[in-house]
Amino acid sequence: MGMAYFATFQVPVVITRGSNTYGPNQYPEKVLPLFVTNAIDDLPLPLYQGGEHNVRDWLYVEDHCSGIDCALRNGEPGQIYNIAGGNERENIELTRRILAIMGKSEDLIRLVPDRPGHDRRYSINPAKLKRLGWTPAMDWDKGIELTVQWYRQNEWWWRKIKTGEYLEYYRRQYGVI
Repeated sequence: MGMAYFATFQVPVVITRGSNTYGPNQYPEKVLPLFVTNAIDDLPLPLYQGGEHNVRDWLYVEDHCSGIDCALRNGEPGQIYNIAGGNERENIELTRRILAIMGKSEDLIRLVPDRPGHDRRYSINPAKLKRLGWTPAMDWDKGIELTVQWYRQNEWWWRKIKTGEYLEYYRRQYGVI
């Protein structure tokens, strides 16, 4: 839609696409906050069977914001800029890292049926944005640690979300509670 407005009406559109973004305040259905909040309560971490070796690139939320800002300030209208963290990790590595930070056992990992057609790898090339001078600032390990710390310190925020309709979605999606 944005590109259509650019082509048709010369609206100065700049589009960004980010890799898997993580950090504080992320809705608990997403894998990282889901696994952290489940681990806090010693609940299973539902890792997709066959997908434990799927690869995702992780981008800290503040780096995502700075990438958007760079594209808006320095990008060319009508262009698309990818924002990637340069932190490609297998899902099992992310899961083990969360458990290690939290001092929890890997026995919490529960393999669940994968979604049909689930992608094996999410990866985008940020070279065009990097040519504008952008680079991610957050170290992957530090970003994960800060995120885990935030969820530990803000149970008041996520506990009220993980009730009602959320629990119904969770049961349908993973078949475990």
